Amino acid sequence: MSYELFIARRYLRSKRKSKYLSVITLISIGGVLIGVAALTFVLSMMNGFEREVRSRIIGTTAHVTVLSSEEEGIQDYQKLVPSIKSNPQVMGVAPFIYFKAAIASKESSDGIVIRGIDPEQEKNVTEIENDLIAGSFDLKEKEGELPGIVLGGTLADRLRVKIGDEVILFSINKETVSAAFLSPKATKFKVVGIFETGMYEYDSNLAYVSLGSAQKILSSGSSVTGLQVKISNFYKAEKVAKEFDSKLGPNYYATDWMHLHKNLFSWMALEKYAMFIVLSLIVAVAAFNIISTLIMVVIEKRKEIGILKSMGATSGSIMRIFMLEGLVSGIVGTILGSVLGFLLCWIQKTFKPISLPPEIYFISTLPIDMRLFDFLVVALAAVGITFLATIYPAYRASQMLPVEAIRYE
Repeated sequence: MSYELFIARRYLRSKRKSKYLSVITLISIGGVLIGVAALTFVLSMMNGFEREVRSRIIGTTAHVTVLSSEEEGIQDYQKLVPSIKSNPQVMGVAPFIYFKAAIASKESSDGIVIRGIDPEQEKNVTEIENDLIAGSFDLKEKEGELPGIVLGGTLADRLRVKIGDEVILFSINKETVSAAFLSPKATKFKVVGIFETGMYEYDSNLAYVSLGSAQKILSSGSSVTGLQVKISNFYKAEKVAKEFDSKLGPNYYATDWMHLHKNLFSWMALEKYAMFIVLSLIVAVAAFNIISTLIMVVIEKRKEIGILKSMGATSGSIMRIFMLEGLVSGIVGTILGSVLGFLLCWIQKTFKPISLPPEIYFISTLPIDMRLFDFLVVALAAVGITFLATIYPAYRASQMLPVEAIRYE
């Protein structure tokens, strides 16, 4: 142990002439502690929200979507499937049709988005079936019965329909449009299922029909809008999409789930950085307390500084002593704050004392996702701010002349 660290520790542990200094030191440590604990808890909470949103998006849409640059969509999608499945990351492929339509019940009407899917293949790429709260995904057309449709929970409430009720879809395609008039095509469906993802965008505007029903409505033959692809590591979706772009040729292009929801995740990332900066101000306030404490310690220990200098201590050694004294306070506060932040996160994750109204939020408890990287960044930032706070008082102490320091004692 260097003598500078030894003296710094003695200064911290020794009884001060002024009890006020000891209180300020404890307040400084407490300020760093609270700031670090608040930062780690809030960042873990925001990570939790991001994870929940991501899981719901990925559960409803595929990791990668392959589309055609042609207006008619993909004509022979079966020919593309082997090329897509040749990628080692691919776990499943499913066709889909996507279009907008109007929907009407006996009570109400609205404009929505329709997805035509093959329920059996859809299981391989999304988890939408797990979000069912009533009915089933039985969309097969049975002879003598209406084709089935699955509605989002909010949409079903708005239309005032339940399982077994009839709804009418109004759509427009090339056959229903002429130079003289516009005649939407009307198709009856029976509500066979209701899902709820927790994402208002999906629950209020999305409905599922069978792939065959969607093709009949649009009079599109065997063509589809695109292919949904599930991969083993969704974080590599962007890379896989680029590989598809180069492999499938100029008539097709691929987009990943992150690109489709870029605005949402960019906003969440920006909010996380903003929260980090705002809560870092708590640590900055504690750093000012450290500055004032060290300045008062310099004044109180003026005689001791003079004695050390007269014994041969260099200005650099004196500066290191006071910098180490401030850093010890910051490091103690950072360690205690990290431990407190971890305990708060663990308590919320295990016992869930903080609940959320499920009718407003898509989850019932505050989500927590602790990440080692966040804890390390917060700890390094707190120690860095503390280090900067020690420079000025330590410099003032190092510039003190031995004779002047001892003369007035």
